[in-house]
Amino acid sequence: MAGVCDRIVMPQPQEYAGAVTAADLDVWQSEFEQVCARFEGRWFRTESREHFQQYLRGLLAPLARKNSWTISEFTGERRITAIQRFINLTPWDADGLRDEVRDYAMEHIADERAVLIADPTGFAKKGRKSAGVQRQYSGTLGRIDNCQIGTFLAYANTCGDRVLIDRELYMPEDSWCADPTRRAEAHVPEEVTFATRPQQVQAMIARAVGARVPFAWFAADEEFGQNPGLRAYLEREQISYCMAVPQTTDITTGNVSTAKGNTMRVAHLAARLKPHDWQRRACGIGAKGFRVYDWAVIETALPGHRYVVRRNIADGELAYFHCFDPRGEGFSELVRVIGSRWPIEECFEAAKQEAGLDQYQFRLYHAWYRHITLAMLALAFLAVLRRTAKRGTHPLWTTRAARERNTGEPPQTVSDFDP
Repeated sequence: MAGVCDRIVMPQPQEYAGAVTAADLDVWQSEFEQVCARFEGRWFRTESREHFQQYLRGLLAPLARKNSWTISEFTGERRITAIQRFINLTPWDADGLRDEVRDYAMEHIADERAVLIADPTGFAKKGRKSAGVQRQYSGTLGRIDNCQIGTFLAYANTCGDRVLIDRELYMPEDSWCADPTRRAEAHVPEEVTFATRPQQVQAMIARAVGARVPFAWFAADEEFGQNPGLRAYLEREQISYCMAVPQTTDITTGNVSTAKGNTMRVAHLAARLKPHDWQRRACGIGAKGFRVYDWAVIETALPGHRYVVRRNIADGELAYFHCFDPRGEGFSELVRVIGSRWPIEECFEAAKQEAGLDQYQFRLYHAWYRHITLAMLALAFLAVLRRTAKRGTHPLWTTRAARERNTGEPPQTVSDFDP
């Protein structure tokens, strides 16, 4: 197989941007070969293993569009339909690959204080044949449109690393789950039944817990924060969470045991906060610098439950978060976790721009899972490379850097490796 690094311009963290050395390319090539060797055992035929490598290379390549046709052309595959058959027809287990991608990521970025983050994202589609497609609201698109919705679980550690570790395709109840003709055309398995997105997230969290993925918190937006079934599951399993809730959320203050508890909307309680109740703190770094807000805590009558109010400094807009904190963590930790919701958006952006997450042209149910899981592997590969680059500890760097110092070999630039 031709070297991957003479065809791929690897994205770099800001602190590492600039010239790319030959040592960098050695590390990238070495890691790519190791990843291929690790995962290609999931396919028994040599041809399938080759197509796996081609597809992964294509997802990592600087292509304007990443689909089976462009990947075939980029990798030199003369049989244009071979890559399509690999996704649509070749027998292989996408869920098994998902679990192995998660394990690969955990070997490099596992953190006991990490945060699991759930969020849906939309995939715009034309027609009505793609599994799960219908006119529905997508926050990604910002409107009601013809699209598929994928529900994802991300993992963000305290060092700034983040990856996608699980995924589910949302299948609308009436237009898909209850329509046998559409199910048959899209090869939707009989065992697939309707599940809400909170139910999908609960299943994904359960898989992470079952796999002993280390984490300290779960974070999500209002869709999940106001779902009583998901909250009950997390509390039953003693999983700490910080989830956004609407301003109409009712909370109970006072002493419930003495019948002196009062129920009031969180927005009304926020309006009673005094100036000294607010603290100005940053909850992470964004594209424009630190994300700084004013924050306040509202105590409740339920043990372990608190509400955090976030106020935008510029316009005074308020946001509300339900925090289940059985360990009694500090205020700064709650702010950190709430700020950790943003990494999943960054995961989506990176996965779509750098790993072709949304650039597929497959209609079948299982093909969606296969493409998405391979894109998740590509994103995990990039995350591992970034972490290695920040640390600069790979043995190939040490060896090659020493040789460059001795020979005076100049560093090479990213543009030298454009295809």
